[in-house]
Amino acid sequence: MSVSINVTVNGRGYQEEVEPRLLLADFLRDVLGLTGTHVGCDTSGCGACTIIVDGKAVKSCTLLAVQADGADLTTIEGLASNGALHPLQEGFHEEHGLQCGFCTPGMIMAAWQLLERNPNPSDAEIRHALEGNFCRCTGYENIVKSVRAAAGSAA
Repeated sequence: MSVSINVTVNGRGYQEEVEPRLLLADFLRDVLGLTGTHVGCDTSGCGACTIIVDGKAVKSCTLLAVQADGADLTTIEGLASNGALHPLQEGFHEEHGLQCGFCTPGMIMAAWQLLERNPNPSDAEIRHALEGNFCRCTGYENIVKSVRAAAGSAA
């Protein structure tokens, strides 16, 4: 049995038939081919699958695709505009906020929500906003610098 869903992903509408048990992360990756959303743990612990759902950062491994019916989703692929990187993507590039890059899409999407709510966060606020996202490579200093650079903050 499959269920029909309608979603908008990165500004484009999709109507798809999905299995009721299909995770949103798997829908994005396997059905839509948007592989920037990473699946690291399948338990919502790592944050690599973080996307924006109706304006809120959500770990897409915690939602079923059918729960996203009617939602507006933004993935890491949807941040760049006309070939230009989003300031957060540029910040991670310029400030060396990534090493292996596995956690980077989730970090950027979580940071996007922070900057939407607080365009000039302190380092402590950045760290707090990213608490649900794990990086095993960087030690977080350059991630904080990357978000600060994107915010234009001198904090």
